[in-house]
Amino acid sequence: MTIYRLPDESIFPPPQHADPNGLLAIGGDLSPQRLLLAYSMGIFPWFNEGEPILWWSPDPRFVLEFENLHISRSLGKTLRRETFQVTFDGAFRQVVAACAEEHRNGRGGTWISEGMAAAYGRLHDMGFAHSVECWVGGGLVGGLYGVCMGRCFFGESMFHRVPDASKVAFVHLVRRLKERGFVLLDCQMPTPHLASMGAGGIPRALFLERLRQGGVTPTAMPQPALFP
Repeated sequence: MTIYRLPDESIFPPPQHADPNGLLAIGGDLSPQRLLLAYSMGIFPWFNEGEPILWWSPDPRFVLEFENLHISRSLGKTLRRETFQVTFDGAFRQVVAACAEEHRNGRGGTWISEGMAAAYGRLHDMGFAHSVECWVGGGLVGGLYGVCMGRCFFGESMFHRVPDASKVAFVHLVRRLKERGFVLLDCQMPTPHLASMGAGGIPRALFLERLRQGGVTPTAMPQPALFP
């Protein structure tokens, strides 16, 4: 299986050319044009600090079908108590930094390098990247962020500093997406945390079809979608 080395031009090979693990290409940059094109093709960057940029399109693709959202009894109680103040786009860069810190402390490394954080900060300034925050007493205790195109949301990372904070942010995200008529919440890779909330795998071909149904077509410079 060939792993493509990307040229300076913002182009990608078809996602179907990814290897069995989902690795498609190496190199390129994290410019807004390349990132937006990648997401529109079902591709995302994921690499450790110090490594070249790696681009992935796994098959199957991990997604949450909104009707499959699972809220445990204990999480339901937390939601009803309104333990957290929940905001949208209230502290995007703080959320990204907190996600990087959590992964770095918990796993010995993180793919959210300074360059990655800066790249998604640029997408946020352009209206394509968004965050959900959970607060207690004015302190940020949990949240998540991702990229929004068409009627699809591509989740990137989440964090929590107190129990249930990231799960509450996730539930509020799902509710907001349903209100806005979104059709897809991409979770990228499987994790036990997201699986416990109802996410599961679908074939990559179906995932790409769902992107088109959600108004996401391959383009280097789409218009920001309505989210907050």
